[in-house]
Amino acid sequence: MGAYILRRLLLIIPTLFGIMVLNFFLTQFVPGGPIEQVAARLEGDGDSLQSIAGSGDAAASGQQEQDQGYIGARGLPPEFLAKLEVQFGFARIVCAEGHTGTPDLKDPACTKETIPTVERFLIMMGNYLTFDFGQSYFRSISVMDLVLEKMPVSITLGLWSTLIAYLISIPMGIRKAVRDGTPFDTWTSGAIIIGYAIPGFLFAILLLVLFAGGSYWKIFPLRGLTSENWEELSLWGKAVDYIWHITLPVIASTISSFATLTLLTKNSFLDEIKKQYVTTARAKGLAESRVLYGHVFRNAMLIVIAGFPALFVSVFFGGSVIIETVFSLDGLGQLGFRAAVERDYPVIFGTLFFFGLIGLVMQLISDLMYVWIDPRIDFERRG
Repeated sequence: MGAYILRRLLLIIPTLFGIMVLNFFLTQFVPGGPIEQVAARLEGDGDSLQSIAGSGDAAASGQQEQDQGYIGARGLPPEFLAKLEVQFGFARIVCAEGHTGTPDLKDPACTKETIPTVERFLIMMGNYLTFDFGQSYFRSISVMDLVLEKMPVSITLGLWSTLIAYLISIPMGIRKAVRDGTPFDTWTSGAIIIGYAIPGFLFAILLLVLFAGGSYWKIFPLRGLTSENWEELSLWGKAVDYIWHITLPVIASTISSFATLTLLTKNSFLDEIKKQYVTTARAKGLAESRVLYGHVFRNAMLIVIAGFPALFVSVFFGGSVIIETVFSLDGLGQLGFRAAVERDYPVIFGTLFFFGLIGLVMQLISDLMYVWIDPRIDFERRG
């Protein structure tokens, strides 16, 4: 098993590299780079997306020829735009041979040289090897510090949602399997399918309207993860305040997970219950609970447990943007969304790197959980 784990860990490196290559070069075809964002803000437009409408230029880096000028940046001094290119890593200052002193664009012996896209990518990946993710273009903070600051919110939301989904869906799925075809099975199937059909953002808004000071009851807070007087509360008070704030976001992010997980558990149990070893166990006079939880559970739970990483990743990555936006939670979802809108490339690629790494590690944990539940599985001897 040790050799298998080592191989999987080594495979993370080329997989992450492939993810970064694909996304880095895709961004080069997205119009409106960070320099245009800065220019739009300085000129009072607020967002360069309005100023690039109809533009035929698809270079995300904003490396247009200086004599044409940046769309949305016309009127700004070319020297200022050149400094931005150097600051953001799109260009470098090259001075004549024998030049002494600090390279400066004001020096006649120095000129600006555009850095090719491939070279910029290799520089970025070289920095990533030393865990240097750069600094945000629009915030005076490193990407690492920014991600670590926002990550607890998203991890909290993902872990609570996944845990609650499993705690409810597995017992319900087992009960539905045991009572297959009964009225209980019918009405619970209808309820979870309806819950699955409701979009997450719509259900989140519904919860706010009903329970967070909308037209009905004001039971839960409207936004945030803690109250303003958080620091003044006791340890017990902080725990209660935290649960009070996280309840609605967790419910909203969990609702769509019940259907897949419950039906997966039910079908998995039904397949195992029909097998010969279950009939033999019952014929020996074993109690039904012993048959279900002593024999069937271990085999039926393999596919369910294997879905844990996928469920966590889907809640952590997929639903976090919508839920964090609706409930004003400052997590990785909102961070990634804002970075994409602002074309804050270091934050985009930094969060993408973390997301990819977490997803790959969770897949490895999924395989290890297979072996933990059923020691008969040995990935070491596979093909």
